[in-house]
Amino acid sequence: MKILLLSLVLLLPVSGADRGMAGELDEVARIASVIVDGDVCQRIVTPRALDYLFKNDPRDPWAAGDNYEVNDAAFIAVKKTLIRLSRLAPFPCDVNLWMPIAGHPDKVRVVIRNTNELSQFWPWAALYQDMIPQMKQVLDTGRRATVTEKPGWVSVLAPVYNSLGDVVALVEAVSQSRVDPHENVK
Repeated sequence: MKILLLSLVLLLPVSGADRGMAGELDEVARIASVIVDGDVCQRIVTPRALDYLFKNDPRDPWAAGDNYEVNDAAFIAVKKTLIRLSRLAPFPCDVNLWMPIAGHPDKVRVVIRNTNELSQFWPWAALYQDMIPQMKQVLDTGRRATVTEKPGWVSVLAPVYNSLGDVVALVEAVSQSRVDPHENVK
């Protein structure tokens, strides 16, 4: 019985820390929803890069990645905003930009990853991937969602709006209970 009580007491601060982390990330994501400019986000990836995204050239399997290009001014403006947002948290976190892919409603791409290279969802080197249900929910409803599918990870997904009020992207405010600076850098 004493061991059970001791275990519960030792585990409570971890649970509280995760709740605190989720709350801090939710606040970062809420602020990001207001200040990240969806019109600028829509100009980041060039039409040429989008055209190559799903092309498969048997002679050049890396064509899509080699031809991934961005509009520098839009990319840098949004990246700097995301970095500033990540500094609102009292612990290491990243704020990443994800965008749906026109004509492929079940696909999403990470457009900007940030300083610590943290993401609960991005498989290394993927140009695009299947959209997880929580991302679809945020894009469809405009409501934030907290995701804790990977042990030790907390992500809060929040909508990004353009000037017409349409949800055109989402941000992932993300951190880990124990950050390993080498784990996420390949």
